[in-house]
Amino acid sequence: MSMFLSRSAAVAMMFCGVSLVALSQSAAPHQNRAAMETIQIPSHGSLMNGLVYVAEGAGPHPVVVLLHGFPGNEQNLDLAQDMRRAGWDVVFFHYRGAWGSPGDYSFTHVVEDVASAVTYVRDPANARKLRADSKHIVLLGHSAGGFAAVQAGAADPNIIAVGLISAADLGGRVPEHLPKQAEAVAHKRISESLAAEGMAPLSGTSPDALAQETLDHAAQWRFLANAKALSTRPLLNVTSDDGLAGMDDALAEAARKDGDAAVTSVHFATDHAYSDKRIELSAAVLQWLKGLPLK
Repeated sequence: MSMFLSRSAAVAMMFCGVSLVALSQSAAPHQNRAAMETIQIPSHGSLMNGLVYVAEGAGPHPVVVLLHGFPGNEQNLDLAQDMRRAGWDVVFFHYRGAWGSPGDYSFTHVVEDVASAVTYVRDPANARKLRADSKHIVLLGHSAGGFAAVQAGAADPNIIAVGLISAADLGGRVPEHLPKQAEAVAHKRISESLAAEGMAPLSGTSPDALAQETLDHAAQWRFLANAKALSTRPLLNVTSDDGLAGMDDALAEAARKDGDAAVTSVHFATDHAYSDKRIELSAAVLQWLKGLPLK
């Protein structure tokens, strides 16, 4: 009996020792593990609330700046997790006046805020902290985030690639050469459609103000006006059955005609939020990212 007890005690002590070692190892700091960093991005006098999904490893990791739409109910953070697992840092933030970020929301501010986020990543101190490769930044935008990706990407030739998911061509919804007498009707139509999307997460604006802004900037905001500037880099064009595919495909085709041989188009028979195609959407994005030139 005493032999049994002594053996049992020895076994118990052995397992206890193993458990303590395992616990010690699990509690030990892992300098390069995957992480989540909360950040505040300066943009024109305001600090935007953001997150960075930092990939595992010493890096530096290429970076995706992930842009949500209007007002941003679908934020695509499942894609952020998947992209991080694939070795990408992912920067996600709320524009000025959106979802608690200080400042006033406007479409012009959204485009400026994307440029501010890119500037934040390019700051050497921030890049070191986030283990980020600031020379390899991709813009990936959904809906109105796609609009912002087009505008900011066209303005910044050092963005290595632009990805669009059901991008909203805000300027394209205004007919070219719109007669002055027809502006009131167009304004009302745009304002009503924006109001229907929901304004609760946004501050400092109104559907009427955003509609007027769209009319005022329609010519420069049209996707086709930015096709040539985007044609020097890889372009991802993901569309769905939400009514936006025609304008998005026109941008992709215009970029091809301007010499872009790296245009990838994918269509899913689903809604604007890709509600029943999330896994397939993620696979398409990851496949595109995998093929980007990162050297």
